[in-house]
Amino acid sequence: MVGAVRASDRVYDAIREDLLADRLAPGTALSEVELAERLGVSRTPLRAALSKLALEGLIDTSRGRTAVVPDVSATSVSELFELREALEVQAARLSARRGSPAVFTALADELEDAARLLHAGGQDAYYEVVARFDEAIDAAVGNRSLCAALDTARLHLARARRVAADDPERLLQAAVEHAVICRAIAAGDEALAAAATLVHLRASLSTILATLRARADRNGGTA
Repeated sequence: MVGAVRASDRVYDAIREDLLADRLAPGTALSEVELAERLGVSRTPLRAALSKLALEGLIDTSRGRTAVVPDVSATSVSELFELREALEVQAARLSARRGSPAVFTALADELEDAARLLHAGGQDAYYEVVARFDEAIDAAVGNRSLCAALDTARLHLARARRVAADDPERLLQAAVEHAVICRAIAAGDEALAAAATLVHLRASLSTILATLRARADRNGGTA
């Protein structure tokens, strides 16, 4: 039983990584036979992993027995950001109430130096700081249910960013927005932390939707 659980976790991690790295294109049918052979597992742990991915919304099992990689559409992204607003604005408020000023001040200093960070380490270096920002928020919030919901939203955001492509100018502006959030949290200003988070989310949504529309125009379809 332990071996099956471990195999299921391994399969889940492998497929999730393929999804987030955009190695599985939208519309791809996930054949259980092919996946089991490629990953070297039986159907039992594979189906457990697929069920978990379906619960997280990373794959679509509503169209029949074969799971499909869902598209990143304007509608799905807009729905994701509606959820993010509800979760992240509240998380920012709680962080300003409970967080460590020193932790968020240090993060703000790094984010305000984003131009150098991107030049030296590229997008991966930037997202590493953003990941630590997320971890700091989770630690400050101290609410396991809220953090679990935030983790799921972040999974979908990572995929949306990958499919929509990253804009270097937008990354620099996003770093400024994150820094403002950090300064507000460090100051214990709940209202400013919430407002700055909302500004950041609205700007991020506009950027992703614009990228999706441009992609649709190039492909002669709809976003």
